[in-house]
This record gives sequence, structure tokens and C-alpha cells, in this order.
Amino acid sequence: MFTTKFWKATAERAVKSAAQGLLLYWGADVVFNAWQADWAAAGGIASGAAVLSVLTSLVSAKVSGEGDSPSLVAAEQ
Repeated sequence: MFTTKFWKATAERAVKSAAQGLLLYWGADVVFNAWQADWAAAGGIASGAAVLSVLTSLVSAKVSGEGDSPSLVAAEQ
């Protein structure tokens, strides 16, 4: 869990989760208007998704017993 490999994979997952949360938030509106968007809410949702992703990666590493992988099934080589 304290390796560069682990943290690179964890960061990738966090960025993906943040982007997915942001797209979900924007997709909830019928039409996205960048000028009228609630950027504070969008940032909060994206940040929350990233934090949850990191926490999930930390727990998954402990459960799987694979310290180098944030994957629950330890499928990464």
C-alpha cells in the first residue's frame, strides 16, 4: 500500500471517479449550461467521489492482501 505503483493506480481511479461524478451531476440536468452551472456543487460532488474512491482503494488493498494493488480482486499485475 505504500508503493508508487499503488498510489498511481489509486490516483487513476480517483480521477476517473471524480469525472464520473461530475458527468452524472451534469447529466442530471436536461441541458448543461456552463454559465449557469453550480460549480461549487459540481466540485463538491467530484471531490467527494474522488475521496470515496481513494478510501475504497485503501480498504480493497487491506482486504485482498495485495499491498501493491488497490484492486479488491488483485487482478492487476
